[in-house]
Amino acid sequence: MNAITDTEDDAASDGQKHQPLGLEFLEVEDNVPISYDDPRDTRNPRNWSLASRIFHTVVPGLLAFEITFSTSVTVPATTLIMKEFDVSRTQSLLPLTLYTFGLAVGPLFVAPFSEVFGRKWVYVVTSTFLLAFIGGASAANTFSALLACRFLAGALGSAGIAIGAGSITDVWRLDKTGASDASLLFILSPFLGPTLGPLAGAYILHDTDNWRWTQYLLLIVGAPIWIGCILMKETSRHWILRHEAKADSIPTWRNLAGIIKTAFIRPTKMLFTEVVVSSLAIYAAFVYAMIFSYFGSASYIFQRFYGFNLREVGLSFISVIIGYVIGMFIYMVFDHTLCDRARRASPDGRMDPEHRLYTAFIGSAFLPVALFWYAWEAHDGGYWPSLVAAGIPFGIGAFSLFLSIITYSVDFYGPRVAASALAANGLLRYTLGAVFPLFTIQMYENLGVHWAGSVTVAS
Repeated sequence: MNAITDTEDDAASDGQKHQPLGLEFLEVEDNVPISYDDPRDTRNPRNWSLASRIFHTVVPGLLAFEITFSTSVTVPATTLIMKEFDVSRTQSLLPLTLYTFGLAVGPLFVAPFSEVFGRKWVYVVTSTFLLAFIGGASAANTFSALLACRFLAGALGSAGIAIGAGSITDVWRLDKTGASDASLLFILSPFLGPTLGPLAGAYILHDTDNWRWTQYLLLIVGAPIWIGCILMKETSRHWILRHEAKADSIPTWRNLAGIIKTAFIRPTKMLFTEVVVSSLAIYAAFVYAMIFSYFGSASYIFQRFYGFNLREVGLSFISVIIGYVIGMFIYMVFDHTLCDRARRASPDGRMDPEHRLYTAFIGSAFLPVALFWYAWEAHDGGYWPSLVAAGIPFGIGAFSLFLSIITYSVDFYGPRVAASALAANGLLRYTLGAVFPLFTIQMYENLGVHWAGSVTVAS
């Protein structure tokens, strides 16, 4: 997921005074030109009706939810996949792993198309690919076909995560009251997706022994979102003003390859050369990997020690969602108190990026506490609500850290470079999220529940 920033370029006319892109003029009835940023200019999505702006916020948020929901919904079906394709337990997790790895690399190559074709058609095309290859996975008769379809669904259908943040910026003035809260809800979507996946998968499989229903569920959820993408209007400022812009400032097929190359090379380079990017990316990736590891280990622990079925295991993750919501409110409290105070005290109205780390202090304390709680509370004959409750501080810690890392990166690097910094973050985050489930159960079996959980804290 990229930054909640406006990353459009400025355009200048040769031999004329520099004119930023977005200040082009529109003739009104009395022939008085108004700028794109004028409240009367209906081309500007920020001047649309409230209902329209909410619609263009909800659809990208739901698409981000669908994309990440598709990661873990197959987890309850691993046993059925093992039986049908005669594969090992580790191999049965590959549909999750390859799909999540597709989320890591896909946006780097697909998201730049929005600079040439605008955001709407990238939404439409990539969501079509997502549903098409999920449909292919549901009909797969061989394990290799299932893996191929899942990877392509993730790689070609994941751009909605990357460009969704840009859509939020297009339709809201994030410095206004309520607009930043809309961006928080969008950021919450990719966390709700993998958390609700195991629960939904377990319930859809309750009355059937067919793992394909997990993919049918994704199609059922994704179809109305796809229709929403078609009904959306273009929100990209650069694309809306392409006719007024200087011709050589408009991305075309000719420079698309260069755009994609930059979109891939810059985040990768920053990941290895920028200490701030690499350190934050490693931390965020570890936190995200812990979420996937938590889901995998919970199925093992709750079924072994507490006799839970898969539906009950999925319901236990509601505590994690409660933690996400509390973490979001903690961030909002800091933003409206300490951060606002820092803005008012600043001569230019901008606070230092380090103020964004208040929530990270909270998250960095809650996360290890939750993991130790989770590791050492689990035992035969234990009181299951005590173990389930560990999910609340876990959700607080994970989401608080993630919010701080995103907002700090945006403030530290500025709009243009922040997009690459967060692309690097996403690359490492989804890669670790893809890999950790492959060895989580083995670690808990070989080290025991207590020490396996303690190892994750120590790391």
